[in-house]
Amino acid sequence: MIKYKSFHHVSLTVTDLEKAKYFYEKILCLKELKRPDFDFPGAWYQIENQQLHLIVYPESQTIRTNKTLNSKEGHFALRVENYYDTLNWLKQNNVEIVEKPYGVSGFAQIFCADPDGNLIELNVDQKDL
Repeated sequence: MIKYKSFHHVSLTVTDLEKAKYFYEKILCLKELKRPDFDFPGAWYQIENQQLHLIVYPESQTIRTNKTLNSKEGHFALRVENYYDTLNWLKQNNVEIVEKPYGVSGFAQIFCADPDGNLIELNVDQKDL
């Protein structure tokens, strides 16, 4: 049996590190961490007790060729403090979004994508709307 302590990190492949860093730092407001000196470019971000790792690998099989937003595609989710503040911030920054405030999941969800099409869900409990 495996006993887990926590979820540690998610790694995503990107093609353009500068575009990706702009999105994760300026749009999603994540704080960059010092990253080990790997032999490939990337960036690490702290999200509470977890991390997001970006890896520049243009040949990746996980980079979506169809960049349309679809909540059924693989994604990771970040819990935000305020649904409407997050929604307004994304709209002010011209980020394409899909809103699902009253879905059956029990979460009020906003879906967006980074410049490479990696899907991100931003959510709160529906009771907190």
